[in-house]
Amino acid sequence: MWSDLLLQACIILVMVFMFLFIHNIPQNLFTKLRLFSRRANLQAKRHFVSGAQLLSQARSSKDSSRSSSLAKQAESEAEKAIHLDPKDAAAHILKALALELQGFRTSAIDSLDVALSPLAAKSLSDLERGDALYKRAELRFSVSQHGRVDSVVEDLVESVRLKTDNPNAFSLLAECYEKKGLKEEAKKAYQDALRVQPNYNLAQVALDRLASS
Repeated sequence: MWSDLLLQACIILVMVFMFLFIHNIPQNLFTKLRLFSRRANLQAKRHFVSGAQLLSQARSSKDSSRSSSLAKQAESEAEKAIHLDPKDAAAHILKALALELQGFRTSAIDSLDVALSPLAAKSLSDLERGDALYKRAELRFSVSQHGRVDSVVEDLVESVRLKTDNPNAFSLLAECYEKKGLKEEAKKAYQDALRVQPNYNLAQVALDRLASS
């Protein structure tokens, strides 16, 4: 019976990675699924997998009402997984992504705060933590007022230290530096974005603007 359960788990795992690849859900957040068959709490993982599938469907749906409904279901599955295994950061991150899709950005930040807390963060690899920090920074930036971006900068500096190949993180860091009036730091961050992705037009335009100002 246990071998049958593991076989089902592996099949579900392959399906999830296909969904994540096709719909561009941050895959580094879910690399821990490779350890799926080694985890004791199989039921929590099933809720997590179900939630990841629902989130993928929500993101790909062109109908806003259906997308919102699927995201809500994904949130519910994430909460079930969290109830069973509260120290698993991936479930908190899944909940945050589902909340973001529903437009609840502040609540999504709260979920990421838990994922990145000492309680759960140790379940993440450095790359996964880098992705989670970038997502929290992105959300914090979207709700920041009056150019208050210090906490955003703090997350992004750590994010690009842990994961050096995310051009979006470097670009957002540069934008934050601009808001703080740190022109040279902004230039360097845009250059780092272009180093990672040479055809990153947004960063190149911003760098040209800074160079001519």
